[in-house]
Amino acid sequence: MVDNNPLLDMPGITFGYNRQPLLYDVHFQVRAGEMVGLLGPNGSGKTTLLRLISGVLRPQQGVVMLDGRDSRAWGRREVARRVAVVPQEMHVPFAFSVEELVGLGRTPYVRLLGSHTKEDQNIVRGALQAADIETLAGRIFNELSGGERQRVMVAMALAQRPALLLLDEPTSHLDIKYQIELLELVQKLNRETGVTVIAAMHDLNLAARYFPRLVLFQRGIVADATPAEVLEPHLLRRVYGINVQVGILRGAEHISILPPGNDAVAGDEQHAMQPRVHVMAGGGSGELLMRALADARIPFSAGALNIGDSDHTLALRLAQDVITEQPYSPISPAVLEEVRLRLAQVTVLILCPVPVGPGNLSLLREAVEAAQRGMITLLLAPVALTDGNASAGTLTDEDTLLRQTGIEVRDYTGGEGVKAIRALLQCGARVVNNVKEVVEVARVGLSGSCGPPP
Repeated sequence: MVDNNPLLDMPGITFGYNRQPLLYDVHFQVRAGEMVGLLGPNGSGKTTLLRLISGVLRPQQGVVMLDGRDSRAWGRREVARRVAVVPQEMHVPFAFSVEELVGLGRTPYVRLLGSHTKEDQNIVRGALQAADIETLAGRIFNELSGGERQRVMVAMALAQRPALLLLDEPTSHLDIKYQIELLELVQKLNRETGVTVIAAMHDLNLAARYFPRLVLFQRGIVADATPAEVLEPHLLRRVYGINVQVGILRGAEHISILPPGNDAVAGDEQHAMQPRVHVMAGGGSGELLMRALADARIPFSAGALNIGDSDHTLALRLAQDVITEQPYSPISPAVLEEVRLRLAQVTVLILCPVPVGPGNLSLLREAVEAAQRGMITLLLAPVALTDGNASAGTLTDEDTLLRQTGIEVRDYTGGEGVKAIRALLQCGARVVNNVKEVVEVARVGLSGSCGPPP
C-alpha cells in the first residue's frame, strides 16, 4: 500500500563524470510503498541515479532527501539501515555459505567487534524464508546458479530491514524462468512488507508487467508515468533509436514491445520519421509551438538544445529528432554541423523567441544561410509583444517587423542578434503573431513543396 509520505526526494540533482553532466537538474520523488522501474539505454543515467540514492555517489548540485532529511546527515550506517542495494553481480572471494552471506546484511546493526544477537539470527532466517532459499542455507554461494545467487542477494538486502530496496538490472544475466521468479518475489515483498522498490531495468516487457510506475531516462527524465503512457512507440524510438511496435492486450498490465514489422503501417511510420519542419527554440519559448505541431501531426525536428533546457525535455517527447548540446555549453562545431545538415533536409524553419547570446548566435547565422537558399522561414513573435489586431500580412516596414520579433530586448550579443534577424527579414522571413498561424503557414508550406529547398 502506497502512503502519502515522500520516502525519497531528489529536488534538482545534477551529477556528471569528468565535468560532463550525465544527470542535469533531475527532480525525482518516490513515496513509501511504490514500485518504480527505471528505463533507458546504456549510459542514460539509471545506475548513476541508484548510486546517488544509496550514497555511493554525491550529487554535484542538489541533495538526496531520505525520510525528509538530507541523507548526508543520516551517516553511512543509518543510510544502510534504510536503503539496501541488490547489484547486477556480486563477486565473493571466499567460500561463504548462503546463510553467512545473508547474515552480512545485519552489518549496519552490529556494533564494532560485536556478534549477531538472537534477534539478528531470527531476522536472517526470516530473510531466507522470504526469499524462498531456506534449503540453500548451507550451500556455498559461488556454487549456485545465477537465479539462486540473485535470490541470495535479495535475502541479504532484506536482512538489512530496509525501507527502500534498489535493484540494478536484476534480471540481466538470468534466463526467463529466473527473471520471472525474481520479479514475482520482489513484487510479493513489496505487497506483503511494504518495502519500496526502485529497479533499473533493460527488459521493457518485464518492466511493464511488474512496475506500475516507469521513469524513462536519456541523461535526465524524459517521461515519468504509467507503463501505457511511458511505453509509447514514438517516445521509445526517440530514446532508444529504434522503431518498435507496442500492443496492449487485456489492459495496461499486458503491454508488449515488439520489433517493427514489415507491413504498410511500419512503412508509414518510417516515412513519418523524416521531419520537414525544423524548430529552433530554448528556455521554454518553443513549448506551445511544439505541442501545437504535435497535435497537428506535423513531424518536426528541433535543436540545437542544451540538456536540461525545458524545451529539450519536451522535444524528446514530441519531436522526431532532437539535436542535443551539453548543459551550459555554447553550440559546438560538431553540433552546428548537425544543424546544418538538418536544415538541408527540411522545408520549413521556425524560430521561436529565444534569448540570443554568444553561445547560440551561430544558430541564427545558420538560419540566415538557410533563408538565403530559399527556405520558408517563420519568426514566432513573443506573446508579450504581439498585437492581436495586427497580422503578418499588414506589416511591411522592416523596423516595425524587427520590433515585432522582440529581438532588441532579448539580444545579448551587442547587436549581432539584431543583425541576424534583420538579415532574415531581408531574405523574406515572415513574422507570425501566434502559434496557430505558424502551424497553418507551415502546413501550407509543406503541401506546396515536394521536398527541401534546392
